[in-house]
Amino acid sequence: MNVIISGTNRERSNSLKVAHYYQDELQRRGESWRVFSLSDLPADISSTDLYGKRSAAFEPIQAMVSAAQKFIFIIPEYNGSFPGILKVFIDACAFPASFYHKKVALVGLSTGKFGNVRGVDHFTGVCNYLRMHVLPLKIHLPKIQDELDTAGQLKDELTQKFVWEQMAEISKF
Repeated sequence: MNVIISGTNRERSNSLKVAHYYQDELQRRGESWRVFSLSDLPADISSTDLYGKRSAAFEPIQAMVSAAQKFIFIIPEYNGSFPGILKVFIDACAFPASFYHKKVALVGLSTGKFGNVRGVDHFTGVCNYLRMHVLPLKIHLPKIQDELDTAGQLKDELTQKFVWEQMAEISKF
């Protein structure tokens, strides 16, 4: 199993739209990927699933993460980095079994003009610490509100080209 993580708990986020875009395109290529939105985390995760505790609500999430072989993280820019809820999610997962030596592709997005370059770099450091194998081709989607159409499809052909290239690489990775 492979998992696409929508890296925010914001409802109806552009991150979730991009995650579904990736899932649809990868499924067209014959790959099975599951989307997991951090909006589906238990509301009390910071008091129930950190520091060695495990709630019944987090158990199926942990099972999904443990079973995954590859990940794609869709990472929106929050205050020049990645969302705190994404770090809480990583911290709640069992270490090292959850991510150790698994493969990951990273996609940054922002409403500004840099596509969360800094946040993806910060998250790359987290992935390296977790000993994940990070795909070198990282995608940055600036001005995401202009990149997506009303159906959640990427409008720009050049953007599609690079995203499809990353998808091909994560498939072979």
